Amino acid sequence: MAQKTETHSATEAQRQTLTPPLFTVIMLNDDYTSMEFVIETLEKIFRKPPPEATRIMLNIHQQGEGVCGHYPFEIAETKVALVHERAEVAGFPLRCRIDAA
Repeated sequence: MAQKTETHSATEAQRQTLTPPLFTVIMLNDDYTSMEFVIETLEKIFRKPPPEATRIMLNIHQQGEGVCGHYPFEIAETKVALVHERAEVAGFPLRCRIDAA
């Protein structure tokens, strides 16, 4: 029986080490993108509730950038691509970057 417990513990340890590292998605301020568009983008792409989206937008506006969230790299990359695509379609120069968390 003790052998099964050790195997189970080893499996648990292996699962914990397989957690992917997280990356931070940061949205950057510009002089052209409307505040409404930024809030809408935060709500739709990053699934932020309206009060949180507004708070992040104000951070972006006042400090030049704001944290949208922390994600595994592939998800962060997809969200950034969606933001850039959505902004381009709307005619805004809105940009995001990915930083190591």
